[in-house]
Amino acid sequence: MRILHLTNHVQEIGNGIVNVAIDLTCMQAKDGHDVAIASSGGEYEALLESYGIRHFDLDQSRTPLNIIKAVWRYRKIVDEFKPDIVHVHMMTGAVLAGTLRFGYKYSLIATVHNEFQPSAVLMGLGERVIVVSQAVGESMARRGIPKQKMRVVSNGTLGSPRQRSIKEYQPLPLHHPAIATVSGMYRRKGIGELIDAFVEIAGDFPDAHLYLVGNGPDRESLEEQARNTQAASRIHFEGFQPEPKRYLLATDIFVLVSHKDSSPLVIPEAREAGCAIIGSNVDGIPEALDAGKAGILVPAKDSHTLAVNLRQLLSDRDRLQWWRTQASQNLERLSASRVHKETLAVYKELIPDNTPNNYEYAKAKLIHN
Repeated sequence: MRILHLTNHVQEIGNGIVNVAIDLTCMQAKDGHDVAIASSGGEYEALLESYGIRHFDLDQSRTPLNIIKAVWRYRKIVDEFKPDIVHVHMMTGAVLAGTLRFGYKYSLIATVHNEFQPSAVLMGLGERVIVVSQAVGESMARRGIPKQKMRVVSNGTLGSPRQRSIKEYQPLPLHHPAIATVSGMYRRKGIGELIDAFVEIAGDFPDAHLYLVGNGPDRESLEEQARNTQAASRIHFEGFQPEPKRYLLATDIFVLVSHKDSSPLVIPEAREAGCAIIGSNVDGIPEALDAGKAGILVPAKDSHTLAVNLRQLLSDRDRLQWWRTQASQNLERLSASRVHKETLAVYKELIPDNTPNNYEYAKAKLIHN
């Protein structure tokens, strides 16, 4: 198949949507498909090139003049690449590919990565709509996308072509016990509640430290919140890290207590690293934690309940180790290769695989020549 992916950019900044798209394009190319991606560019272009994936420049900034340019540019890309499948990952791409289909024969696939965005309903322009968790599918159905066109392909990132094997990383020399999160610095990611919970238990565990890995627009206010506590010297803002696995391997307790979160990619990575995990009981987080079998689920926006669970883990080494072991079970379904195979199955609903097997194809080509 000839597959064209549309994303806003391909920057290496920890954007989960971009990371999923990069994983898919690389694995599809490795599987023998002709793959291209259109975006405004970024650091991942070198990786794409190494897999033989073509990158087309497409600026999808939402200004009137640029939208006109994007329409013209998108048509040129489709005329040149002639895709069988256009797979869109963000709203602007869905509108471009959905409204400009007239005269073209491609099938349109849209993935809803962040259903809490009001514009996510526009992903319904796809002939098939991939949702990254059951919770996202239920939400989009309530918003009017027909269930019969939706397919659940849960996120998985283990074995990603973007990263080395976890065996090749060395844990960082963090203070222990180490509590950490890897997340964009947004209030909606529950960082404020995590800081409050850590402050609540810090006096009872003077050796514990909190590591906040990531960048984002709320970082400054979160840093101010941390500075105004008695535990400020033990709360570390580490910024964006291109290799967060070094932190995860050194972490005792990983926490992600988002207010909303469709299907966070970091949870599979924290599980692979063997962290004990606490997550909020919202959206796709319970699914990523095997309905609470692989991690402790707590209410969102509830710092005290989070503190209670942190206290229990820190005061009972056997309990902590039990949850670390639980997190490390049933990892097969969290692989990027599983996401690739299930996504390809969705494509084939629209484009049946009539390609002969490699041997027959090679023999036919030899005879022809």
